[in-house]
Amino acid sequence: MTGYPADSPAGTAGGLDAIFPASLTVPARVRSLLRFRLLEWGMRQIVDDVLLIADELVANAVQSTPERDIHVQFRRDVRVVEFAVWDSSVEMPVLRPVVEMTLDDVLPDPCALEPGQVDGGRGLHIVRALASDCGVRRTEPTGKWVWAAIAL
Repeated sequence: MTGYPADSPAGTAGGLDAIFPASLTVPARVRSLLRFRLLEWGMRQIVDDVLLIADELVANAVQSTPERDIHVQFRRDVRVVEFAVWDSSVEMPVLRPVVEMTLDDVLPDPCALEPGQVDGGRGLHIVRALASDCGVRRTEPTGKWVWAAIAL
């Protein structure tokens, strides 16, 4: 993952530039807004990929900064659509090693997890697989933008 390609994550002409309180309902709200915009732009062919990327990045931001605000930006130009999420956490995303998974790994029993054990870590691999480019950029005094670009 690299730094965001521009100082400002998005000139959002017709896109999305919104601040949401970090809550469990935000990923669904963002998906709905993005789906509407992509269909309005006639980009049905990338809807599923963009929504999955957005879902992963927004869910990570919500998890990193519960009860704080997150900032979501989405824009397009002639070559790409770009999606970016800002959160105030100083923790940087970690791309965990890929291991061979079974169905039990994909759908683990939450009751079987040890206290403090985190079930996750696959989202950034999904983002990297679907995006043509992605990255992270620290912001001052705290926080970061995590972004993905999807080629058209």
